Amino acid sequence: MSEPNVDAIKTPVRPRTDVKTLTSLGMLTALAYVVMILSKSLPQVSGFLQMDLKDTVICIGGFLYGPLSAAVISIVVAVVEMFTWSDTGIIGCIMNVLATCAFCCTATFVYKKLHTRKGAVIGLALGTVCLTVVMLLWNYLITPIYMEMDRAVVAAMLPTVFLPFNLVKGGLNMALILLIYKPVVTALRKARLVPESQTAVQGKGGLGAGFLLFSLALLATFVVLALVLMEIL
Repeated sequence: MSEPNVDAIKTPVRPRTDVKTLTSLGMLTALAYVVMILSKSLPQVSGFLQMDLKDTVICIGGFLYGPLSAAVISIVVAVVEMFTWSDTGIIGCIMNVLATCAFCCTATFVYKKLHTRKGAVIGLALGTVCLTVVMLLWNYLITPIYMEMDRAVVAAMLPTVFLPFNLVKGGLNMALILLIYKPVVTALRKARLVPESQTAVQGKGGLGAGFLLFSLALLATFVVLALVLMEIL
């Protein structure tokens, strides 16, 4: 009688990658929620528009794990926010998800196709444009219902309020992502939560002095614009 094939009956080992991915996504979701709460302390624009920086965290998650992950995080955070901090109900939740997905999913989709520093900049710029266009449309459709305003009044606010607000909001998140993506990913890598293969970015060396200066200049520009919109400057 021949010996049984031991290799053939070995129980397959469950990969730990999924556990690490879920852990990282959970951490990023919790961090995005905390950033959302902190953003509530910022002055509103025109009395009802909130500058929200949670898209920075969600987009980093999307850069690491793809557009679908960014969409899932945005939905989870928006739903939890609706039941905890928000007073805008289901309409605010939907608008929240639309805005975040328009920015983050567009940026991460481009970045996954063009996995370079240039791809990140292009993706984030397109994400800002997509965010602005999508929210102009949805603010025109939803704001008159939610705010009980005449649609003509809302239409007049599109180029003067909603357009600059969403451009600045997208640009501010874009600049923050370009600055902190590498340190965040490095920390996750050291914690063994992100495999090396998921964080490799084609480029020359580290962050780069030129790229750092570009990111800082971009951040300074949009911070000033945000302060102007919030009527602090």
